[in-house]
Amino acid sequence: MKRRTFLRAAGAGGIAGLAGCAGGDGDATETTTEGTTEDTSETSTGTATGTAGGAVPELVVATYGPFVDAPSSSPGAWIKETFESEFDATLRYATPDSEINYFIERALRGVDIDADVYVGLNVDMLIRIDEQLDDGLFTPVNGLSRGGDVKESLSFDPKGRTIPYDTSYVSIVYNETLGDNGAYSAPETFDELLDPAYEGDLLAQNPTASATGKSFLLHTIKAKGANGYLDYWKQLQDNGVRILSDWSSSYTAYSNEEAPMVVSYSTDQVYAQRSGEDLAKHQIRFLNDQGYAYPEGMALFEGTDTPELARSFLDFMLRPDVQGEIAQRNVAFPATTTAELPASFSEYAQAPPEAVTFTYDALRDNVSEWTQAWERQFASK
Repeated sequence: MKRRTFLRAAGAGGIAGLAGCAGGDGDATETTTEGTTEDTSETSTGTATGTAGGAVPELVVATYGPFVDAPSSSPGAWIKETFESEFDATLRYATPDSEINYFIERALRGVDIDADVYVGLNVDMLIRIDEQLDDGLFTPVNGLSRGGDVKESLSFDPKGRTIPYDTSYVSIVYNETLGDNGAYSAPETFDELLDPAYEGDLLAQNPTASATGKSFLLHTIKAKGANGYLDYWKQLQDNGVRILSDWSSSYTAYSNEEAPMVVSYSTDQVYAQRSGEDLAKHQIRFLNDQGYAYPEGMALFEGTDTPELARSFLDFMLRPDVQGEIAQRNVAFPATTTAELPASFSEYAQAPPEAVTFTYDALRDNVSEWTQAWERQFASK
């Protein structure tokens, strides 16, 4: 499979700047893992032939590992089987451990990009791509037949390269059985979270290493402003907030009842109900009646030699039945208004009264400064 060779001038930081980036994408969903190696793992290899003996076109979809290899919940295998049953094509996954950094580095080195589509992009990745590469990795996508079904509020790429396919909302998850007489109740506002009654009750994640933690930090900036969030975090520190490295570590501590609250996702009850767990230990609270939106998107690599098949795949991913299946398996909300979901999903997946987020431009210009200032403050105490 021959693709156009990327030859780009390195932006500020060059390849050396990639070393610390991979961890920032790691825990957007409950199953996502983090990695920093550059080897590519591929599934479903082999050459297929059509009924007339001709070669069947191959679509290479790059994504993060758990989209494919978390056996009980990954949508990858279902998507592959369904797509291949309806299209005269073979779908092959590529799951490099360092995720998007793998392709950024290949582009910087002028090495061929042997993939057609990337699934699992977020705004941080886009900013990183645009900082490191002159022209980026992806081509704008226009005219998808189902593109109009995507919720406008989830669009996060001003250049039109990325199409959202699902979203999560970062919220507080709490265990009401840990209160007096089994009646613990989480605070309703950011200000109430500072009350001495909640001292030591919250588990959160490091925003410099965790997507969940960064979303919660950004939500506090939305609530308190760029000039007030550090003072708010100082008060959280004084009230005993515990910062762990990532979502997995903090949620494990929460599951072990080390604290009654954890920063997590508002679809928590979907997973808990599916696993037969006590829903009283998986209550949802939207501070200030808000949840921070964390959409994921997909895009077409520049130079793909199967552009029409790749576009068909993007439209396929937006189809109502496919959107419903992705949402259930990824334990996330669909990106479209037309997704087909069972009543049980709507019962247990809680959407916030108000979704908040920052634009691409605001994050590009400020997020590094915000997170570095937070890190300096925590390190100094």
